[in-house]
Amino acid sequence: MDGLDVRAEDGVLLHVAVAGAGADVLVLSGGPGYLHYLADEALAPRGARSWFPDPRGVGRSAGGPHGLTQAVADLEAIRRATGVDRWTVLGHSWGGDLAVRYALDHPESVARVVSVAGTGVQRDASWTAAYRAGRAAEVAVPVAYVPEVHRVLTESYLAWIHRPDLLRRLADCPAPMSFVAAGEDIRPPWPLQQLAALLPAGRFVVAPDVPHNFWLTHPRTWVEVVSDLVR
Repeated sequence: MDGLDVRAEDGVLLHVAVAGAGADVLVLSGGPGYLHYLADEALAPRGARSWFPDPRGVGRSAGGPHGLTQAVADLEAIRRATGVDRWTVLGHSWGGDLAVRYALDHPESVARVVSVAGTGVQRDASWTAAYRAGRAAEVAVPVAYVPEVHRVLTESYLAWIHRPDLLRRLADCPAPMSFVAAGEDIRPPWPLQQLAALLPAGRFVVAPDVPHNFWLTHPRTWVEVVSDLVR
C-alpha cells in the first residue's frame, strides 16, 4: 500500500495511505485515537481509490492530543493536499461519527457519508446501560491506541453533541448519509435510525447477523456492504 505525508495547516505532518483506483473514498476507523485498523487493501471498497489517514498523534502521524475541530481540519488538509475534489467518507464506529461532523463542516467536500456501527449524536443513559450490559458478551478486538488522544477527542465530541444548533445543522445538511447498524451489535441502533430520519437524504440499513467489528469477523460481508454503499 502506498503512502504519503501531508502537512497540516499548523505544519504537523500527517500520514495517509492510499490503495486502489476509482472514485475517492476517505476511510476512517474507530477510536478515537486508535491505529487505523481498516488500512488494508483486502477491506477497501471495490472500485474505489481509498485513503486511510493516521489520526494526528497516532501511528505515523506527528502531533498529539487534539479536539474535534482539529481532527476535521486535518481531514480537509489531506483532501486539499492530495488534489481530491470531493470524496465519499466511510467511517466505522467513532469514524462514522467523525464523518458526520466533517460533512456538516465541509459539505462541499463530501459526496456522501457511510457511517457503519456508529453511536449517533447522543449520550443517552439507557443506551449506555444497554451497551455496558452487553460488553461481557462482545468479542474483544485488541487495537493499539493513544490514551491521551482518545481522552481529549472524547471530551471534545461530548461538548459538540450538546451544542444547541446541532440538530438544526443536521436537518439542513445536504450530504446523503447512510447509517449502517450491525445486526448483532450490542449497541442499540435507534440513534442511527433517528439520524437517518432527521437528515434530508438519510438512510438506515441493517447488516444482518454480524457484530460490531464485522470488518474483522466477516470481512467478505464488510467489503460487500461498504462497496455497495459508497457508490
